[in-house]
Amino acid sequence: MPVMTTESTHDDATSRFLAARDFLLERRGDYEAAHAGFTWPRPHRFNWALDWFDHIAAGNDADALRIVEEDGTGRSLTFAELAVRSGATANWLRAQGVAPGDRILVMLGNQHELWEVMLGAMKLRAVVIPATPLLGPADLRDRVERGQVRHVIARALDTAKFDEVPGDYTRIAAGDQVPDGWLRLADTAGADGDFTPDGETLATDPLMLYFTSGTTDRPKLVEHTHASYPIGHLSTMYWLGLRPGDVHLNIASPGWAKHAWSNLFAPWNAGATVFVHNYTRFDAERLMAEMDRHGVTTFCAPPTVWRMLIQSDLTKLARPPREAVAAGEPLNPEVIERVRAAWGVTIRDGFGQTETTLQVGNFPGVPVKPGSMGRPAPGYEIVLLDPVTGKESADEGELCVDLRTRPAGVMTGYRDDPERTAEAMADGLYRTGDIAARDADGYLTYVGRSDDVFKASDYKISPFELESALLEHEAVAEAAVVPAPDALRLAVPKAYVTLAGGWEPGPETARVLFEHSRAVLSPYKRIRRIEFAELPKTVSGKIRRVELRELTAAGSAGEYDEADLD
Repeated sequence: MPVMTTESTHDDATSRFLAARDFLLERRGDYEAAHAGFTWPRPHRFNWALDWFDHIAAGNDADALRIVEEDGTGRSLTFAELAVRSGATANWLRAQGVAPGDRILVMLGNQHELWEVMLGAMKLRAVVIPATPLLGPADLRDRVERGQVRHVIARALDTAKFDEVPGDYTRIAAGDQVPDGWLRLADTAGADGDFTPDGETLATDPLMLYFTSGTTDRPKLVEHTHASYPIGHLSTMYWLGLRPGDVHLNIASPGWAKHAWSNLFAPWNAGATVFVHNYTRFDAERLMAEMDRHGVTTFCAPPTVWRMLIQSDLTKLARPPREAVAAGEPLNPEVIERVRAAWGVTIRDGFGQTETTLQVGNFPGVPVKPGSMGRPAPGYEIVLLDPVTGKESADEGELCVDLRTRPAGVMTGYRDDPERTAEAMADGLYRTGDIAARDADGYLTYVGRSDDVFKASDYKISPFELESALLEHEAVAEAAVVPAPDALRLAVPKAYVTLAGGWEPGPETARVLFEHSRAVLSPYKRIRRIEFAELPKTVSGKIRRVELRELTAAGSAGEYDEADLD
């Protein structure tokens, strides 16, 4: 049997990836064919930065990355330029002692160095631990210790945080004013851009370690490989509806999985431009002006941003994107209707986790059912498990990914936590911890986190359904529903509400919302208590309902009871 050379291994991996990608691109709008016919490429050796990005970058002068700052200045890098700059970054990092398998904590903002470092680290076969610049010393100590970090790359303005983070790790800073003891990332400019790997990358080699957002517990450490995120995000590319040459805007903070989903892998899988409006304070009109100016064709934003957008005049956007999607938390139907009325575009929901790529989605060209997050993505088979019996359910249960079909986009496991990994992946299923309902057409509707769903008067309550009903009222900007103790019913639904502009907290507004609840919800689902407050969130923007449940259980003098206002 002939020995496969490095070049032939590279060509084979690239061609298989390209064939799988093109299969999905050619079946845009034909979900049935895409889901039935798609198979994951399974190369033995694969390095996405070398085998894919550098492949499409050769001689490619189209913009790969375009960043517009808040002051209006901007910077663009072509695919060809990024290939060279990431090669120089890889060579320079190797000269500083970064070796294959070393773990690098990367804490950069939306700056060109972030993408150069991500590609460069991949080429080196180093393992990246993404971190948001919002983290403080306590979180960083946890990440450096549990992540066994060997090197840190951070913005110069964040270096002081590491004064309180012990450890023998290389310190590298991006910025003009670099403190003593830190290397200058800018010195990569003097390195050779022609990178030669010193070994082959197995597709199963670790690539990224993500600390989850910790909405209910201590952050878990999720491990992904050179296959699971780069190849796995072919499902995300298909959901986003990306085409070669698109200009894709995804609003997500660096350091979180969604940033890698839609600001790195999915758009460059398609050969699209990553566009970033790098603002510090959200301004809906300014965002829409930049979308028009730069010809954004595909747009992804979390529900929080969509809810802020509909508080503005959406008609200010002259050229709406061809595709609009939402992810992070379920998007309420009221928001979808408001955007459709203004832009003529239907926001398509999708579902995935840090642990996976896009599992379920409403895909381009497929009818969207109000409230549904869609159907299983190409390459994924979904099973619902009855939380009581543990058996498969046809209509409702915990949403699980069938691992027996070997979906590429699922994590290796929770690093250094074999018990939690075994629990999450028992019996050939990855358990998401989310409850979903499935209708006769196979559409899945999000019910809630398994630990968020509760009973009131022996009826099961989905917080998401009640929150969606509240958001239909113009007074409500955001809402979160949790159980409140009740002597008669065991628990009743309580809503924490953030008001829209022009509304004041008080008994009159509470009375208006109680009346709205009675009008749109069945009696057993009605909101019984309301408290006006800013919702606690993780640094990634997800609502911390666990904190609200604890606050409610402790009692609050600031709530309004429906019975008291009748």
